[in-house]
Amino acid sequence: MPTLLPDYLVTARSLREYAAMLGLDPAALAGRDVLDCPGGAASFAAEAAALGARVTAADPVYALPAGEVAVRALDDTAAGARGIAAHAERYAWTTFAGPEEHAAERTAAAARFAWDLRVSPERYVAAALPDLPFSDGSFDLVLSSHLLFTYADRLDPAFHVAAARELVRVCRPGGEVRVFPLVPHDPAAYAPVAEVRAALEADGCVTAVLPVAYRLQRGAYSALVITPPPR
Repeated sequence: MPTLLPDYLVTARSLREYAAMLGLDPAALAGRDVLDCPGGAASFAAEAAALGARVTAADPVYALPAGEVAVRALDDTAAGARGIAAHAERYAWTTFAGPEEHAAERTAAAARFAWDLRVSPERYVAAALPDLPFSDGSFDLVLSSHLLFTYADRLDPAFHVAAARELVRVCRPGGEVRVFPLVPHDPAAYAPVAEVRAALEADGCVTAVLPVAYRLQRGAYSALVITPPPR
């Protein structure tokens, strides 16, 4: 059973946010096998599936009953929105017009996620990095947002390297892994981006930093793109 992480927010983000954060073209998702890890309470899986993608979301919180997950998603979404609204001056208001639009979109994403979890539970797998229950090369596109580097204050460089390698393991040759953001939520923490890139490149991966259009957390303006080595 994956370990639940009670001090990590179960965050609800939409497909629109994912596209901006990770430099994605939503129309290009159709027909692809996509992993979202950790999926949290994002509506990405539901929305991308509606576009024709075959999406799996993985998160330890899915070990809870669906009703409990839905309640936690809405509670954490409200808590996150309150925190952002209380310190609105710390954020870049470009992707969202302001705290009100941010809260409304996140709440809508949480609600869509909760419904999809009930009607399509097969899309949601209880699992946690760095050990995922998927075969090598299961996915064309692997997405990971707001875990690696975000929580660098509590996840050490060894975890980051192991988690990144696991994301690469489940990605097919010719596919991509994309990670966002590359900065921690705690400005005093050190995000081991250089260590992760060096380890992956030693494994034969190609890594690149991709500027993205998303603007909310100041300084979080790029994603890491990883191309697995040929097998």
